Amino acid sequence: MGYEVIMDHRENIKKAQRIIFKFGTGVLTRKDGNIALSRIYSFIESIADLKKQNKEIIIVTSGAVGLGAKRLRMESKPTLATLRKACAAVGQGQLMSIYEEGFDKLSIVTSQVLLTDEDFSIRKRYLSLRNTLSTLLELGVIPIINENDTVSTHDLKFYRPDGTMVSFGDNDKLAALVMSKLGADLLILLSDIDGLYDDDPRINKNAKLIPVVNEFTPEVEALGFEASKRGRGGMKTKLEAAKIAVHSGGTAIIANGKNPDVIDKIFNAEEVGTIFLPIENLSSRKRWIAYATNVTGIVKVNDGAKKALVDNFASLLPSGMLDIKNSFRKGDVVSIITSDNKEFARGMVNYSSIDCKKLIGKRTEEIELILGYKENDEIIHRDNIVIL
Repeated sequence: MGYEVIMDHRENIKKAQRIIFKFGTGVLTRKDGNIALSRIYSFIESIADLKKQNKEIIIVTSGAVGLGAKRLRMESKPTLATLRKACAAVGQGQLMSIYEEGFDKLSIVTSQVLLTDEDFSIRKRYLSLRNTLSTLLELGVIPIINENDTVSTHDLKFYRPDGTMVSFGDNDKLAALVMSKLGADLLILLSDIDGLYDDDPRINKNAKLIPVVNEFTPEVEALGFEASKRGRGGMKTKLEAAKIAVHSGGTAIIANGKNPDVIDKIFNAEEVGTIFLPIENLSSRKRWIAYATNVTGIVKVNDGAKKALVDNFASLLPSGMLDIKNSFRKGDVVSIITSDNKEFARGMVNYSSIDCKKLIGKRTEEIELILGYKENDEIIHRDNIVIL
């Protein structure tokens, strides 16, 4: 029965219409760091077959830094941020030319899209990006996306020095954000590992592959481990990406891109990799709040406010605030934490951090008296709150 249930889910994959592929550095290059041309062309041929079925495809690709380092004859990928950016600048053109040449031979048009976290955190830029990608798909183009490492301001890390969280620092999460924002059906993460195991297979040879994940429990999330030498993601970032995908109403698959004809096998409903099943489908606005923004500040709330937000889907009022951290403006997205500093929600604030500090613990009817104006009764309206 368990096998039949899994197979039903595998069969549903065939129905996916809008698909995001993410190719990791480990599957795009050989052990010596050179490009794995035959493998990439195999991916291209499989994707071309999907295009013939009128499916919409977006590719998120890694590999620019590694290719640039190889082209510059570096013995290994550099760790210094400035050198990594220089390598990305050298390698990105080479990476794109490989995709463009391969798809062109199959009469498929591609486009290059380089993104930074600001393209998601600033809502106007995000909406512009979404419209552009949607138009490209309508025109039958395959957008090929990479993080713009050359100009990215967070130096390929997840956190800035001031402690604020950035939208993405790896292409796994970038792929999930693109999927979420475009309402795609399926996210396929191809790496150099077969899928999610019940233990790190590089250490424990008896580790077993988990074929299907129905929900993200603490036990599942604890199975993340660090990246290989050539990549910068690892299972941890792939789990984070899969979590975004399923909470956006989509399906995610983690599979080994070195497995011959892996894309064909996935769409033939063969049991390869780990499939993550949809959990819910947040609205476009709430997806943006939950996943595709920089968290610019923190609002600490009392236990009563937390209960009201979580159990009653209430708005956050001034009386529920305990503390304000970092600087933020009206309309920014902030992290909402408990009295013991645990994040449980995110929301878009109606007042700046300066005003919020003045309103800590106050009643709604006191807002105008304290600030000299009142635009909203709520610090964060319930429609702009996402429980994580």
